Amino acid sequence: MTKEELMKYANDPFWVRLRWIFFIGFWAIWAAMLICAILIIVHAPKCAAPEPLPWYKRGILAKFDALEASGSDIESVKHVEASGVIYELPPALTYLVREPAVEQKIKDIVANYKKLDVNVILDVTPNYVPSNSTLFNDAKNDKSKRSAFIWKEDSKAPNNWRSLQNDSAWAEVDAGNYVLSQFGAGLYDLKMNDSIVKNEFEGVLKHLLSLGVKGFRLRNTKFFILSDNTPDEVVASEGNFGHLEYGFWTHTHSTFQEGLGDLLYEFKIFVKNISADAFLSVADDILRPDIYHTKSGEWGVDLPIYGPLVHSLSTGLSGLKLKHEFESTINEVGKNTWLQWNFAEVATAPNNNSDSSAIALFVSLLPGVPVVAVTNESLFKNVRQEVFAEIKQLRLSPSYMHGDYNVYSSDELFAYSRIKSGNPGYFVAFNPSNGVVKGEFVDAALPDKMTVYALSDNYNISGFTVKSKVQTNSLEVSPGATIILTYVPVQSG
Repeated sequence: MTKEELMKYANDPFWVRLRWIFFIGFWAIWAAMLICAILIIVHAPKCAAPEPLPWYKRGILAKFDALEASGSDIESVKHVEASGVIYELPPALTYLVREPAVEQKIKDIVANYKKLDVNVILDVTPNYVPSNSTLFNDAKNDKSKRSAFIWKEDSKAPNNWRSLQNDSAWAEVDAGNYVLSQFGAGLYDLKMNDSIVKNEFEGVLKHLLSLGVKGFRLRNTKFFILSDNTPDEVVASEGNFGHLEYGFWTHTHSTFQEGLGDLLYEFKIFVKNISADAFLSVADDILRPDIYHTKSGEWGVDLPIYGPLVHSLSTGLSGLKLKHEFESTINEVGKNTWLQWNFAEVATAPNNNSDSSAIALFVSLLPGVPVVAVTNESLFKNVRQEVFAEIKQLRLSPSYMHGDYNVYSSDELFAYSRIKSGNPGYFVAFNPSNGVVKGEFVDAALPDKMTVYALSDNYNISGFTVKSKVQTNSLEVSPGATIILTYVPVQSG
């Protein structure tokens, strides 16, 4: 059509209305799209921030012995910046926690730490009872309750098992009645998966949780008896022991019994169903991680203890051997497993080449929780409070709580990094040797220079101070010392 022909319709009422409809419709649709975009932004679910680690993984755990919280205990807990305290419940009191005197002791401990926002953990020994216990006396008087023990009617000891005191593991409690007694005279092993024992022990756990206890470490788990079968033990191939001594035998039948992981998992879930932020763990090295898993592959406990790494750090092993030992430990337990690092295992002089602050700083950024014995004899009693304050801050950082770790190779230094995307990284190096070592760390993920964040008390190389810059490929570390560096990760590509 020509221009003249088109102009005839310019003022036609029909086409005028149609143009206005299109014009208004365009802007209405544009405005609606803008409003929709704003609503999507406002109402879209937010990316959830990573949840902080539970309290028993975040901070240091302070370990005491006697079941009483003295003023010096509280000051020690403040000194090490602990998030939890561990006290030992005497074995004879395990099944007497409802007794008023025992209950009051536990209440007092919980109350003393509540104002510090520090949780109480108890080391509990559930696998045997004394001869005056209700469980044992009930079994003596009622045969139907003897399933709680390994109780045999025989003319002689049922097998060749030895007690930990090198005596027969069997006690004749009545003529022709033998009861398993591995832990000493007058102490009788419980069959831990028996319904009577499970109900009794779960009642103990429930009562302690009601008193404010937030965690449990079970003792003697490898000795938990789960079967009535009692075949003879065989002779161990190693060791110089007489046949009447405990070490002469392998104890393959009286330790690490099948089903241990599933039983411990039951107790763990029982605890968590009552108190979601409580935990159940072990107080001894598990030695055989496979036994502590359920049939479905889950850990039966929180925070297992495994491996000699903490001890080895103080014995002069080379950095390369320490690296291999750490990697072996992680391979055995799984990369995502959070371990307890027991500082009580640090070697004492003259075998200790390292400063206590160096070991504290180095171990505290490994995946796990440090357990610090703070008795008067503890090597960590004299570590400065500022060191523990630095550890607390580092353990609350995103790079520690939610980051990855990488272990670095060096013949003489043991080093690793902690890093989470978008956060400063940390590089930790420890020198286990008796001389100054220069580490030449060259890695695409590490920058050329890093900043000193913390130094152990025995770090005495000139020019190394907090906030100073150091070359990554020529990092000098004092003998038996630790350095922690912070850095901005190098972007790949």
